[in-house]
Formats: sequence, C-alpha cells, structure tokens
Amino acid sequence: MRESRLPRVRASELVGRGWLNTGGRDVTLADLRGKIVILDFWTFCCINCLHVLDELRALEEQHRDVLVIVGVHSPKFVHEADPVALAAAVERYEVHHPVLDDPNLVTWSAYTARAWPTLVVIDPEGYVVAQMAGEGHKRNVEILVGELIAEHEAKGTLHRGDGPYVAPAPAEGTLRFPAKAIVLPDGHLLVADAGHHSLAELEADGETLVRRIGSGERGLVDGGPDEARFSEPNGLCLVPDELRPWLGYDVLVADTVNHALRGVRLDDGTVTTVAGTGEQYMVGAADNLLGVEPWDEPDEEPAFEPVIGMPGDASDAFVATLTTVTSGATGTRAPETFLPGPRRQKSSPWDVAWSEPLGAFVVAMAGNHTLWVFDDKQGSIELLGGTMNEGLVDGPLHEAWFAQPSGLAVASDDRIWLADSETSALRWVDPVERTVHTVVGEGLFDFGHRDGPAAEARLQHPLGVAVLPDGSVVVADTYNGAIRRYADGSVSTLATDLAEPSGIVVLDGGATLLVVESAAHRLTRIALPATLVGQILDSGSHRTQRPVTELAPGEVRLDVVFTPAAGQKYDDRYGPSTRLQVSSTPPGLLLEGAGDDVALDRVLRLDPTVPEGVLHVTAHAASCDADPAIEYPACHLNAQDWGVPIRLVEGAPATLTLPLHG
Repeated sequence: MRESRLPRVRASELVGRGWLNTGGRDVTLADLRGKIVILDFWTFCCINCLHVLDELRALEEQHRDVLVIVGVHSPKFVHEADPVALAAAVERYEVHHPVLDDPNLVTWSAYTARAWPTLVVIDPEGYVVAQMAGEGHKRNVEILVGELIAEHEAKGTLHRGDGPYVAPAPAEGTLRFPAKAIVLPDGHLLVADAGHHSLAELEADGETLVRRIGSGERGLVDGGPDEARFSEPNGLCLVPDELRPWLGYDVLVADTVNHALRGVRLDDGTVTTVAGTGEQYMVGAADNLLGVEPWDEPDEEPAFEPVIGMPGDASDAFVATLTTVTSGATGTRAPETFLPGPRRQKSSPWDVAWSEPLGAFVVAMAGNHTLWVFDDKQGSIELLGGTMNEGLVDGPLHEAWFAQPSGLAVASDDRIWLADSETSALRWVDPVERTVHTVVGEGLFDFGHRDGPAAEARLQHPLGVAVLPDGSVVVADTYNGAIRRYADGSVSTLATDLAEPSGIVVLDGGATLLVVESAAHRLTRIALPATLVGQILDSGSHRTQRPVTELAPGEVRLDVVFTPAAGQKYDDRYGPSTRLQVSSTPPGLLLEGAGDDVALDRVLRLDPTVPEGVLHVTAHAASCDADPAIEYPACHLNAQDWGVPIRLVEGAPATLTLPLHG
C-alpha cells in the first residue's frame, strides 16, 4: 500500500445548481458510500479537461460496479454557466457519468481546486485520499483505484452494484454537433459531423444527405465509407489539385480525439490515416512512438533535419525535433527526436489549412497549444510555432505562446489567420517571417462581447475563422453565439443568436456565409449586406472569476506536490525530471522568484504595494516504471498550468501548495 496517502480528511458534500445524467435525482456523498469516487473538476472549453474525459473512459467501464466518476462542472466562461449549454456539452462529449452543475464554484472551493482539470479521489468510507491537477494521470489513477479495491474489499467496506448514472435518451438528426465544413469541387458540402464520428456529404442546400463517410462508431479504423471510423473530427481542408495524384486523397481531416490526420478519397470514400498513432502525444513519454519495425533498403541515406523545439533544459530532449526520412530506410527506428511525422503521436489537432509559402498543411494542434506543418509528399511533420506553454505571447513563432488554437484560414496575402480559443483571441501568422501577431485578445481570463477598436474589443472562445474577398476576417465567436468581423483595426458584429457557431464557409463570392451552428446541429446561411457594416455592440468585458487565495506579503513558499504512483520513480533519463515556471500579472507583483527552474518548490517575494494579482505557475514532472527488470519502462509526464488569483493580506498564510499529484 502507498505510504504517501493524504491525511484522513472527510470529503465535502457535493453542492451545486443541479445534476445531469441521474434521471433527475440529486446525489449525495451518503448515496456513494461503499464506492470509490473520482471527482473530475472540469469546464467544457478546456482541451485538457476533454483529454481527462477520454483518459477515464476505459477505467470507468472496467470498474463501473465499484467506481463512480462524478463530473463537477465549474465554468470558466460566462457561456459555460448556461445550464442549456452544459447539457449540450455533456451530450456532445459523451459523458457517461453523473455531472454536478457548479456554476458558482461552491464545490470547487470546498475542495480547494485551483486548476482545470483537477481530480479528487474519495475512498469507500468517504475520505479524500488523493488530489491531482492537470492531465496525464491515467496510470496513477489506475494504480490507486486497484489499491483501493483490494484494501476495501478486504475490509468489507466496498459495495458492488450499479451507480447513480442514468443514460439520456439518444438524439436523432442528420447532423449532431457538426464542427466545420468545406465546399467540394462538385458544389456539395462536406461536414465534419463530430457528434456522429463521421463526415457528412450534403447537397448544396446544406440539408440533403448524399452519403456518410464513416460508420458512425467512435474509433480509428481505415477503409471504405461504411467501415472507417473517426472520433470527433473537426477540421477539413481540400488538398491542392497538383498534390492529389501524389497523395492519393482529396481531403485532409483533423480527427481530433484520435489525435490523427486522416486522408479521404472522394471518388470512393476511402479513409486512410496519414499521421498519428491514435494515442495522445505526451511530452517525453516513451510510447509517443509506434513500435520498432524493420524498414526496406533505402535509396539513399536518410537526412535527419532538426526543426524548431521548445527552449530550456529537459524540454530539448522531450520535444519534437522531427525529420523528413527517405521512404524505405532500413534498420530499427531512429530515436524519438528524429522520427518521421506519420509515426509520431499528435495531440488533438483541431483544424488544418494549406499554406502556399510553407508548401505544407498547417495544423492547429489544440491539445498542446502549438502549430505544426505537415508535408505528406515528403513524409514529414514539423513544429511551426508554440512552446507548449498556454497563453498569449506574440513574436517569433519558436517563442510564441498559444492557447488551444482551433480555427485556421489563409488570406490572399498568405497570412494565416487563427482563432485562439482559450485566450479569446484573433491572431495571424506571417509564414515567411515566422512571427505571430494578435489583433484581438488580452489573455487566458479576459473575454466578452465588445465591438469597436480592436485593442479594446473582446471575443468569447472563438473556434472558427474565414477571410472575405475584401480581405476582412470573419470570426465564429462561439460562446457569444455571434459572427464578428475584423477590418481596418476595428471589430463589429454581423449576426447574433446563433447556437455555438464553430465554422464558417464563404459562399457566392462573399455575399453569403454558411455558418456551422454546432449546438443547433445545422448549417445556417447568412446573407451579408453590400456595405458589410455590422452592428457595434457592447455587452461588456469579463474576467474569469475564481476564488481568491489570500497570501502574506513578502516571502511566500510555493510548493508543487508530486508523488510518483506506486511502482514508479522520477524519470531522470533525459536530465531533470521536473520543471517549474513562475510569472505574475502584473509582473511587479513578483519581486523575486519569477522564471524557470528545476525544483518544484521555490521561495517567492511578493510586493506588499501590489495588493492583488495572478500567479501563473507551470509544472512538469516525469515518472516511469521503477522495476529494473523492465527493459523499456512505461513513462508518463504530469503537467499543469495554474492561474491563481491572490490577494495580499497581513497575517495570511505564507505557503501556497499546488497538488500536481499527491
């Protein structure tokens, strides 16, 4: 048994506005006595939270008679506090356990959660035994659940049987949570029908189904249209005419939850996986690669060319230094840092677009806040921009920070426009200078619906973007339910009262927009006025409201707690196994302690003249199997970003503890 369990603390009651997936019943901790309970604090905008939902699916099915997962939905954005929007998200992401609606963060505060996602494990006697922030804890949780089953079965405190989950009635319709759409060469529309795990080809009317590509079952299977499987596909891009004979497919698909890129041949609907392994890329993990297998004799020596990687210590060993390898090399696989793109794992690709200057497809890799370029003719995929830190930092792409990039569009001047969803930002990339620039957006916690000068304008979690013939940019402002337009340094509103618009197609030479209304399960046409003058609306700007942590001014000890799971140890093969980055808003809040270092604890000095602000903390900790008899130990990276609002108060605690895993 683990010796590093938390002190025995009774779990707090589950309090919120209501419950979903329980058949209308409220659920109390007393109802769950005898079960192992995992509280999953999540918010449906958060890609890391969606990753955790997927990490927990197999565990949930395996132990459904003794394990109850309870999703505690504690919203970040205003839209996420809407109970109708939450119900749609629970359906969209196929959440098969009870969900507590916690709009006022009551239960979040009771468990001192400070990050999305956070997992709290409660034993069958009602005591908290573990808390961990971030994603990547799948193996840790599996081990802990196994220990708790054995312990409480022996004590007689484990009760087997059904939990409180009640499945909702299945929904029907041609489309279910469609994500994005494109116009095919014959005028038909191809829609990424995410909720049906397939692609829907429609007549030009946007309603009549021509055919479906994909069986409709979640999975990663290649083949014809009836046997192929997708998992929540999002982005679509037509392959340039000149490349189709080389590549053998006509459409590139960002198959998001499969962490893969798929190619679709339109004449017969054949689907092929062209990049990705079906598993999520986790920085430094040994299973980022497919297994070793022989290659044929090469025509020439493979040329390994490192590309942009993350700066700093152990990250250089962790991050993508990908390569173009001549087809048919021989021998065992190259090391991870020199592996051809199709054999590498990806992380939630959300959209794809063709860039002529780059001679490749640009991939918005929402799962680790980066942009990539995919050249399937050369068999390569390379990191284009982003450090895997989540935030809003402009400048050279190799230093830039993104936050769930989710929509791409290429303009006639070759600019790559980007909907950066978690920073509620509209940004653009210069593919020649390799720089990124923000025109709308302030950061992770600033959003709203405000038109006017771009520097003052606000969006709310946009997922789609398109370019009009006049060069102006239209944005699917998803959580505002609006279509916004950026032109000449100003933002206006073209349409409102839409149900989570997530994609836009420009039709009729720019006279019409076809909007993918995801939460309404339909495509909607919007005729644009000849003058393209939208409304100027101001519904205000907002900051994400989270409970404030009171700390003493002056010296404060920051302690990120990480305990490797049973049978695991710190992974020091590539240098230091931990990393801690600290900064603040405003920067003057931190007199000492900002920056990047190895240790997970640090002394900070807070300026007593700055009464409040936000501490930004990013922590990484790598662990692997400790058994020396295992030649290739399984390794795992635990990572989390915290934005902790603080207020300086004399006499308040002088320690801030953040549980990465403890």
